[in-house]
Amino acid sequence: MKWFSGQRQREQELAQLRERNAQLQARVAELETENARLLAQLAAARKHSGNSSKPPSSDITKPAPKAGGSSRGRKIGGQPGHPRHQRPCFPPDQVDERKIYGLKECPDCGSDDLEVLPEPAQVVQQVELLPKPFRVTEHVVQACRCRNCQRMQKGELPAAIAATGLIGPRMMGLLLFMKGAMRNSYSAMEEFLDHVLGFKVCRGYLAKVMARGSQALQSPVEELRALLPAQRWLNVDETGHKDNGQGMWTWCFRARDFVLFSIQASRGSEVLMEFLGAEFNGVLGCDYFSAYRKFMGQMSGSVQFCFAHLIRDLKFLVDHPEPLMQLYAQPILQAVRRMFHLIHKQVEHPLEDFQSRLERHKKQIIALAVDTTGLSPIAWYVEEHYPEVFNLAVRFRKHGAAYFTFITTPEIGPTNNSAEQALRFVVMDRRATQGTRSHKGRTFCERIWTVVGTCRMNKRSIFDYLCEAVTAWSQGLPAPSLLPANTS
Repeated sequence: MKWFSGQRQREQELAQLRERNAQLQARVAELETENARLLAQLAAARKHSGNSSKPPSSDITKPAPKAGGSSRGRKIGGQPGHPRHQRPCFPPDQVDERKIYGLKECPDCGSDDLEVLPEPAQVVQQVELLPKPFRVTEHVVQACRCRNCQRMQKGELPAAIAATGLIGPRMMGLLLFMKGAMRNSYSAMEEFLDHVLGFKVCRGYLAKVMARGSQALQSPVEELRALLPAQRWLNVDETGHKDNGQGMWTWCFRARDFVLFSIQASRGSEVLMEFLGAEFNGVLGCDYFSAYRKFMGQMSGSVQFCFAHLIRDLKFLVDHPEPLMQLYAQPILQAVRRMFHLIHKQVEHPLEDFQSRLERHKKQIIALAVDTTGLSPIAWYVEEHYPEVFNLAVRFRKHGAAYFTFITTPEIGPTNNSAEQALRFVVMDRRATQGTRSHKGRTFCERIWTVVGTCRMNKRSIFDYLCEAVTAWSQGLPAPSLLPANTS
């Protein structure tokens, strides 16, 4: 009996231990889930502009400065031994008046026998604003009566004067420049005209001037849009836009010789199809956004996904609190850095050797990216517990080669930086103006941004071009092309 009693007690204790073990296992699983959730939150909190696609303005705290920057403790400004940079003088044909200051006698001995040396001791050129920096021309249309038929008749304004009205072509060019390139509001422009130039114009009239300027820029912008499908390469990016509170998108198409902006209601691939079409057979530089991936299957050309975005994604994984993610991402990031080190030293290698080295780097990076066995040999486990790694591995299995198109197509760069840089002043304009409020406003922005961006690309005077475009429009002529003269 004692034996049976002891056996029953041991079985009860064993059952209790099993139950307790099951409870502990369940608790461990619960804690692991909670730990994973907290790690994900911590990783998300660590996202900033340096390891993700977030803009710098979203950074709560600035990332640590890079080695080699101003953190070395150097003072602001030119460093000791650095050559002094001075503004070059105006050429003689731009000097309106020349005043000479000489001596009548020697300050030391009083002699008046002075020889003027060919090189002056000092030249100071001063730029001054005229008291009235504009000219008013009164155009009078005479009225008359025919003595023969007694009918009233009147003269006719020149077409250019009738088209522009109060604001002449160069003044209109200045206002377009202030609005488009300087991001001035109508209030700021109104105040400038009143306080600096000395004449009053209401904001409503300024809006009419912008509408006329938009008409003047229509033909050169349409010319650029027509050229998009034939480009050998394009970098494309998009950013948000507000029109009367409605969310829209500003698309940027960056070609070799120009940049084109368009505000669209959609961020989808249909915009790419509308502007480029299925016949586009060049190289499209872009980020990994779904619209570009969808367009890949519709177009005839190829894609170069942005390496800068990939590097930021890898940096996020390297900074992740989960050690296994760090172990996965670190070798990939190191391999990418070795590849770009080779690119920066390209001149040291023959072209054939350089491309073969790039191919080896390509294969190594893809092989490292698709291999997730270091986290787990089971794919579903990686997907469930390490979604960022899983998504990156899938990305390289499907489109890994699209990150290396630049190897065989040197015209396209490995990053989409050119399009992102072209969008910067648009983002700044958006912050200053808070968007648009009409179709006319959107159209004006598209055209003026295109002019400003393209002129800056080609080191062309924005103001001069705007004056030329308005002058041509006022005379019923097409505006000059935005393309450089040497465009093939």
